[in-house]
Amino acid sequence: MQNSAIGVTAYDWVPPFAQGQVRDLRVRWALEEAGLAYRPIILEQGSQRSAENIARQPFGQVPAMEIDGQTMFESGAIVWRIAEASDGLLPSDRHRRDLALSWVFASLNTVEPPIAALVDLDFFARDADAAAKLRAGAIESVSKRLGQLQAALGDRDGLLGDFSVADLMMTAVLRIPRHTDILQNFPALDAYVARHTARPAFRKALADQLAPFRDNAARYERAA
Repeated sequence: MQNSAIGVTAYDWVPPFAQGQVRDLRVRWALEEAGLAYRPIILEQGSQRSAENIARQPFGQVPAMEIDGQTMFESGAIVWRIAEASDGLLPSDRHRRDLALSWVFASLNTVEPPIAALVDLDFFARDADAAAKLRAGAIESVSKRLGQLQAALGDRDGLLGDFSVADLMMTAVLRIPRHTDILQNFPALDAYVARHTARPAFRKALADQLAPFRDNAARYERAA
């Protein structure tokens, strides 16, 4: 991928609660860690459902990644493809690479779903009373997974020891419930997220994602 033409789809604006959370951030971060140049393909709100974007991403979502005219979608798959092309995101040992893949799947399939359920209750529930009744159970489900994850992490800096794609994806997931203080109940994970989001590659990726949101905010606020 070093000499490839890479493009990553991203939104021109999202509501404040979603800023810094859209999943192109994961892809941008991986590309920054890998030292791979890319161009953002900025989509106006509404255009994600256009035929052009559906051709890239069958569900009309963000992100998709174009590599020399060929397209990939799903952030986990894209990030893994970038990791394979990187010198620093995957260990060379086969067993440890398999562990990294296991943790990437765990972040998306085991840790993220209960977090996403909590976010749905907090931001998207149509019945506030019903959501309030369900919230305690959702918090319990998230806490269970975080407790298991913290036990597995132990006193290591990263899931495999050194920083890897596993930590990139897990950190991205653990940032999702930032509207709550739940992570503070798990100090090792709280420190884990703080450590990895202090990396220059993450900070650059986040700033680049947020820039168009800031630039386009006034236009969307007027439209509202």
